[in-house]
Order: sequence, then C-alpha cells, then structure tokens
Amino acid sequence: MTLFNNQLYSAFKSKQVVKVIAGLDNNNVSQIIRVVKAAELSNATYIDIIANSNIVNTLKSCSCLPVCVSSINPLDLYNCVIAGADLVEIGNFDIFYKQKIYLNSRQILDLAQETRLLVGDNINICVTIPYYLHLSEQIKLAEDLESLGINILQTESLIVKKSNIHYLSQDYIFDSTNISASSLSSTYAISNSVNIPVITSSGINCLSSSIALFYGASGIGVGSAVNNQLSIYSMLLYIKKLRQSMLSNEVFTSKKAFSNLQLILKDVKQFTY
Repeated sequence: MTLFNNQLYSAFKSKQVVKVIAGLDNNNVSQIIRVVKAAELSNATYIDIIANSNIVNTLKSCSCLPVCVSSINPLDLYNCVIAGADLVEIGNFDIFYKQKIYLNSRQILDLAQETRLLVGDNINICVTIPYYLHLSEQIKLAEDLESLGINILQTESLIVKKSNIHYLSQDYIFDSTNISASSLSSTYAISNSVNIPVITSSGINCLSSSIALFYGASGIGVGSAVNNQLSIYSMLLYIKKLRQSMLSNEVFTSKKAFSNLQLILKDVKQFTY
C-alpha cells in the first residue's frame, strides 16, 4: 500500500476509513461546509466533494480535514490539486448514468492514465469501479489500475429509490445488506485480487458498514445518509455511530442477514471463476 498522505495512511492501514461524500454535484458552499464541519467533529477520515478549485480553496482555509475531489475530467482534478486537494477520484459516474452513458474499462483506464500524468506521482488517486461491469471485468480493471499506480479503489451499487422498492422485509438488517449487495460483492472479489485499499460505497449505513470490513474493505464511503440529516449535530452523531458500528458485530445478530452474506459470497465465487 502506497499512500502519500500520512493522515490517510494511518486510517487505511488500520482499516477504519470513513469518507464523507458532500455531494459530487453539490456546489453549494454553505451546505458543503456544514457537512465538512460535521465530518471534522466526528473524526471522519476525509471529505469527498465536487471538483471545483474555488471550493477546495475555501475548505482548505477553514478545515484541516483532507479533501478529495471527484470528477471524470482530468483537467478539473489537476486544477483542484493546484488549489490544495489532498487526493483525487475518478468517479462521479452518475452524471453519465442519468444520460444512459456507461464508460467501459478502456475509457476508465485512459482517464486514470491521463490523470496520473497531470497530477504527478505524489498525489493519491482513487478510481471507482462501475457496478454494471461483470465481476470478472471489475477484477481485471482493478488489476490494471493497480498496475498503473492507482492508490485506492472504490466499489459502488445501483441505488434504487425506496419508493420503488416493494419487497422490503421486516428485517431491517437484512434489507440494509440487500441495498448494498452489489458493492459488497465487488468489494469481496476485488479486495482478494489486488494489494491496494478498497472503499465500499453506495447504500452503506450503520448496519452494512461492518459487513464491508468483513469483506475486505479498508473503509466505507457514505453520502446521502449523512446529507439527509437535518443539522450538523445530527450529522456528526450519525458519523460517530457509523464509525462505532464498523468495529462491532451487531450486524450479525440477524441470522437472516448472515444467511444473505453467504449467498453473496456464493454469487461472487460463481461469477468470478
């Protein structure tokens, strides 16, 4: 594991990373600062924001929390590094998903290579592995990205709005596992194939966060669950609860949830070998 930021290195080494996502299409500075303050007060590891150099400047002047910027534009990432961003992420694919555009592995590798050339060798780069790729393709992409010198990988899931879900059971723990199943499966498969840290994101909450660690993640990324809180205080309480649950076994108190984990593991083995 090669990370150039000492603060990040310690968290990744201990596998206790909590990345708070302020909204990758959110350019509301006052709203971002509220999330940043909650993340800072709750000892989150770092904040992930839109790739906007002006916002990076503002955050670096009012917070000591490491700042990650996410974009699919290498030039935007480079400009944010100049402004003081601590790491960059090739992600925020949602803007393409809304337009029914899906990047293939080659395009993502090209973006990663171009970004590395622009930002240099001493800036950490994270790349999101798209959920829609077959697990074997995800693993191959992860291995290729590791060979390019990418430092961190992130998994994701397709998030379905609650209003469209008609099959939720009475077991909330089980449902939490289902929502993030794709990301958890990818985490398990990828973390067993590369030697760089993996962050599990999309649908992660206080119950599914410990599963991510069980599957080999070095940490989790959480966005809407924090952003939907009504105050800075409720945000920081949620992040603190999230950090505590990552080290607990409360998720396995549900036999149904544990059974679901075994099914996910079975699917991973079936589709990757």
